[in-house]
Amino acid sequence: MEFWKNLLQKLKAINVKKVLLNYKFLLATVVPLLGFLIFIYFFIFYNLPSPSKLKDYRSTPLSTHIYDRNGKLLYEVYKDENRTPVKLKDLPPYIAKATIAIEDKDFYRHGGISFISGIFRAIKDTILKKNLQGGSTLTQQLIKSALLTPERTIQRKIKEIILAIWAERMYTKDQILEMYLNQVAYGGSSYGIEEATRTYFGKQAKELTLDEAALLAGLPQAPSLYSPHYNPDIAKTRRNEVLKKMKEQKYMDEKKRKEQSAKPVTVVPPKINIKAPHFVFYVKSLLEEKYDVDQIEQGGLRVYTTLDLDIQEQAEKILKEEIEKLEGLNVSNGAVLVTRPTTGEILAMVGSQDYFATPSGAFNVTTSLRQPGSAIKPINYAIGIDRQLVTPATVFLDAKTCFKSIPQPYCPVNYDGIFHGPVQLRFALGSSYNVPAVKMLAINGVDNFVASSSAFTITSFKDPQRYGLALTLGGGEVRMTELAQAFSAFSNRGKPRTLNAILDVQDKIGKKLYEFKDFNFVKDIHKPLIYPNFLAIPGKKSISVETSFLISHILLDNNARAQAFGSSSFLVIPKKAVSVKTGTTDDKKDNWTIGYTPNFLTAVWVGNNDGSPMNQYLTSGITGAAPIWNKIMNYILKDQPDLWPIMPDTIIGKQVCNDTGKLASKDQEGKENCSSRFEYFIKGTEDKQSVTVKREPVPVNKNTDKLAQPGEPDIEMKEKTIMKDDYSIYCVDCAHDPTPTPVPH
Repeated sequence: MEFWKNLLQKLKAINVKKVLLNYKFLLATVVPLLGFLIFIYFFIFYNLPSPSKLKDYRSTPLSTHIYDRNGKLLYEVYKDENRTPVKLKDLPPYIAKATIAIEDKDFYRHGGISFISGIFRAIKDTILKKNLQGGSTLTQQLIKSALLTPERTIQRKIKEIILAIWAERMYTKDQILEMYLNQVAYGGSSYGIEEATRTYFGKQAKELTLDEAALLAGLPQAPSLYSPHYNPDIAKTRRNEVLKKMKEQKYMDEKKRKEQSAKPVTVVPPKINIKAPHFVFYVKSLLEEKYDVDQIEQGGLRVYTTLDLDIQEQAEKILKEEIEKLEGLNVSNGAVLVTRPTTGEILAMVGSQDYFATPSGAFNVTTSLRQPGSAIKPINYAIGIDRQLVTPATVFLDAKTCFKSIPQPYCPVNYDGIFHGPVQLRFALGSSYNVPAVKMLAINGVDNFVASSSAFTITSFKDPQRYGLALTLGGGEVRMTELAQAFSAFSNRGKPRTLNAILDVQDKIGKKLYEFKDFNFVKDIHKPLIYPNFLAIPGKKSISVETSFLISHILLDNNARAQAFGSSSFLVIPKKAVSVKTGTTDDKKDNWTIGYTPNFLTAVWVGNNDGSPMNQYLTSGITGAAPIWNKIMNYILKDQPDLWPIMPDTIIGKQVCNDTGKLASKDQEGKENCSSRFEYFIKGTEDKQSVTVKREPVPVNKNTDKLAQPGEPDIEMKEKTIMKDDYSIYCVDCAHDPTPTPVPH
């Protein structure tokens, strides 16, 4: 009994309030701290590999497969991981120096991570660019490729930093550098410096020259982009960047840098099994923008692309056969791009006529800058029509005209060397006359043209001050991919589509990492298509539905182009309405044909990779590219219905006079006041005129009755009917005069 009394007294003496306060403190501090430590353990340290595995580590990579839209294999990024270890001491010193110079200049000074040049940059890239890849030292790159998974996450980055510091405590710098050189991916199945040397130069790493070592050192950051097999020009630029870094870090002097930078890039041809190679490496470069190189090279991805291998192989076959026919005309190369305008899907991409024929065969013309010639004209006219400055019936005086420019006046001429007098816009665009196109650009203004081109997704035209009025004749360089996107605006009722090459990306367990979702997407392109749902096409309009209809109708009007190209040219696809435009640069270096229906677009280029001109007499607008385009388009459309552009309710049709473009009228007896034809207009613009027609006294030659030229003798004043625009004057009832008189401008 005494025991219980004593116990009760002790309990009464306890300060309950104090105990409760201590308990709350425990809950508020110790428990969260314990929870945080548990979280950190599982977030970072659970299953964290040991750097001791680096020396004996052998990865088990899985091939990444790239397929066409129907599941046909195009390429395995690699089949086997080829790796032949080498000792650092057996390699020329400049191999290590080149790698350190471009990848980690402070390698011998940091302890695994570089706070100043690395971590701070990585934090900046993470915040500003949402890119978790930047800021890695050589040690971190070794850890990432050998011990960690390749996903870009903060968790992996923290593990990478911890393991890099840990590894630096276990190994010497030279050991880490040696492991890096034996581990890193140099492209395809080549892992390590030894296999990379065999792949690109056909010899051992110990035999590498300085310039070759610099080229290989630049590859790991983006093996496809910098590959000398697929992008030789970019590879040379990257190599020279490495040499520049070596000079800056005092591994060589300026004389040596210049000497090595001047050397050509010479590699052995790739030995790979691949279909649609230009397209495959285009896709691989897109993947490298989204995923780590390691994930692409080792992650077992399954990539389903937009390409249709049947169309691709047919395009390759046609291009090769036709280029061989043009060999005597100094035409050595060509390129083809086939797309579906409504979705932007690339159905075929042939970057050159033979990928494996020469070192330059790997050069992808479809993504390179070339002058488009007259193929750019539809955009110029579309801008004028959309601003309601002109109509398809607007008359341009195709006359000798000089425009003020620096350092001398600009005086354009037509392809055929002839001036055609009064020409309505429909026929000026259809027959691709140059003088009216230049006048159209003068009306639009170069600034407006460049600004509007960006709405067509053309980004190559940047500073308007760089260009003159020759821009409408192809005086500015664009990519074929950009032209295809721009022309899709005409096909898509005003909405351009950026190109897309990938439908689906899955990881090694089938989880979808990316999926192309488009309301208009239909996988089977061989199935005849009806009109797509244009309302579902995303993006902003670059032009109105009315303008896109008018341009498309002009470009499919065989009568509008007959004067220049004839009525039975290669621009005609029998029983199909196809809008098409040619383009040839004045220097005959580039020859184009690009045409489309509402469902398919094909662009073709022919020329020479080195920029040398073609035969000036035999590569006109309907030779060279046009026969290739015709055969490919016939193949694509053979089982497709004949689809015409959709005419909006706001388009009206009127009879217009053949000579002036004015609306035809009828007298009391119902007879028209002029010889006329039918034309379409945006409602409300049918009365818009660009030329004046009147009778007034003008100087004419007494002997020929033609308009007198300035300074010409034997002239007299006669009352004549004349047509006049802001740039030229044309006499209607004079004797035939193919060169109307310029108006001072």
